Amino acid sequence: MQGQEEAAAGSPAESCQIVHVRGPIIVGAGPSGLAVAATLSRHAVPFTVLERSDGIADLWTNRTYDRLRLHLPKVFCELPHARFPADFPAYPSKHDFLRYLRSYAARFGVAPLFGRTVTRARFDAAAALWRVTAVVSAGGRAAATEHYASPWLVVATGENAEVVVPRVKGRERFTGEVLHSSAYRSGERFKGKRVLVVGCGNSGMEMCLDLCERGATPFMSVRSGVHVLPREMFGRSTFGIAMSLLKWRLPIKLVDWLLLLVARLVLGDTAKHGLRRPKLGPLEIKNITGKSPVLDVGAWSLIKSGNIKIVPEVESFISGNGVRFVDGNEMAFDAVIFATGYRSNVPSWLKQQDDGELFTEDGNKAKAQQQQQQTSNGHWLGPKGLYCVGFSGRGLLGAGADALSAAADIAGRWQEWAAAAPGPKISSSV
Repeated sequence: MQGQEEAAAGSPAESCQIVHVRGPIIVGAGPSGLAVAATLSRHAVPFTVLERSDGIADLWTNRTYDRLRLHLPKVFCELPHARFPADFPAYPSKHDFLRYLRSYAARFGVAPLFGRTVTRARFDAAAALWRVTAVVSAGGRAAATEHYASPWLVVATGENAEVVVPRVKGRERFTGEVLHSSAYRSGERFKGKRVLVVGCGNSGMEMCLDLCERGATPFMSVRSGVHVLPREMFGRSTFGIAMSLLKWRLPIKLVDWLLLLVARLVLGDTAKHGLRRPKLGPLEIKNITGKSPVLDVGAWSLIKSGNIKIVPEVESFISGNGVRFVDGNEMAFDAVIFATGYRSNVPSWLKQQDDGELFTEDGNKAKAQQQQQQTSNGHWLGPKGLYCVGFSGRGLLGAGADALSAAADIAGRWQEWAAAAPGPKISSSV
């Protein structure tokens, strides 16, 4: 396997063995993990990729709706060292993107070890190694436990590892269908039904569009303000225009003002239809919270026409198929879809270090860590050989930049380490 160290998979009786990996351990085989591995491969640095699912890009493969397309033009979504095929559309579908990722992995010899769920990673100061424990699953059941050790650990599980479903009072009383957007594929089976979509981000808006086109009656519950922008302005992508303006070193507040001015001309006053805009501009909010503005792909016209109805935040479920909103009104629905996003799961397995918190309980990079890193190396470098790729809040573009930086740093350290510790070793002591 090019660039990949073979792990010693074994039975539970063999689980005390430790595989000393030549090169870094990469946790996660999504776009971030693949980008790091591919770049390491170009540096001739070996690596081991551990992935809990049975294939690459589990989120894109198993937890996205059928009509999904990249919301940004393909030029902003390419991973390092490989362009999208010329015949791909400007906004590739999820199937296009998965084809690209599989080709990418094959091209750079990235062969992850699938079915490995990392349950613990800690830094052993005495040995100056990261010790990683993974449960091996076969046929949906835990079959063995493996232990790995390396001077470097790359956290590439991303910001979207676990679904987020808010706790709503009375949910157990609701007799209709309740699901997270990760389980939604198409609005076809909701034809003729009243469906409440909780959440007004890009996914919530597009699912409402899909439901409407499939003959359902969608309602979208909006809790707070949201910026809706046209996907394109003046024949160019809105994101591309924003990036060009920022490259000209225009202040972010001025760029936001220009974007909102054009959005008002193109879309009108969104507040008149129930979507009030936040006080801060879209790019400013993105920088502070990581929350992206909605890039409209057709839902806005259906909101204006009343085919997609805007309702307030949900207060509780009531008996039968009823929902009560914070304004006191009640309505009945056949189904409720929570388009409430995802979170990182890193805190559940990465043990915090004595020299500071790396991730908060909700899976975000700790503020102190972010502030320290933003002055020198972005979001990707942690202490003691730890690298975090895909946590900058800048999507695929940011993940690619992080991967290039992390892999280059590892490659520089690898040369010295490889000379002192050539070849993999197996130890029987934990």
